[in-house]
Amino acid sequence: MLVTNFTPFPTLKTNRLLLRDIELADAEHVLSVRSDPQMMQYIGRPLMTGRDEANAWVEVIKSNQAANESINWMITEHADNEAIGNICLWRIEKHNYRAEIGYMLAASHQGKGLMQEAIAAVIAYGFNDMGLHSIEANVDPDNQASIKLLERNGFVREAYYRENHYFDGKFLDSAVYSLVVTNYTSPY
Repeated sequence: MLVTNFTPFPTLKTNRLLLRDIELADAEHVLSVRSDPQMMQYIGRPLMTGRDEANAWVEVIKSNQAANESINWMITEHADNEAIGNICLWRIEKHNYRAEIGYMLAASHQGKGLMQEAIAAVIAYGFNDMGLHSIEANVDPDNQASIKLLERNGFVREAYYRENHYFDGKFLDSAVYSLVVTNYTSPY
C-alpha cells in the first residue's frame, strides 16, 4: 500500500544533513536560488523576481504537502538550521506507485557530496516508508552533474524527449531517468 500521509512531517537525517519541513522563513533562500540565472540554467522556468513570489512558492509547497500530493524537504547542515537546498518527491502517481524526484542545492554547497546524501535518504524514504515502486527524474540532457548523480544512485535513462518543453521562446529537450525498487540497494 502506498503511504502519502506526511503528517507528522518525516524529518530525515544523514551523516551531515538534516532534511526538514519547509518554513515561510526559507523563502529568502528560495528567492536567492531561484533568482540566480546560473542556478536556474537547467530548470526551464522564469527567474523569481521578488520575495512575494518566493513566499507564494512556499505556500504552494505547504498546500500540496497538506493535501498529501507531494513532499518537500529543506536541506540543512546539522551545524545550523539554515537552508542550503531542497529536495522533493512530487507528481505522485498513487495508482502507479510512482513519484518524481526534484532537487536543488546552493552553488556554495555543491561538489561536497551533500546532494548524494540527501538523494539517498529521500530514495530510501520513498521506497521503504512510502512504498513507491519507482522514482523518476526529469532532467535537462545538458545537466551532466545531475545525470551523474542519478546514475550513481542506480537511475537509468528511460526516455529522451526532443523539444517537448517550451520555455523562453525555444523548445527544449528533456531526459527521463528512473529507479525501480527491484533495482534498489539501500545504503541504510
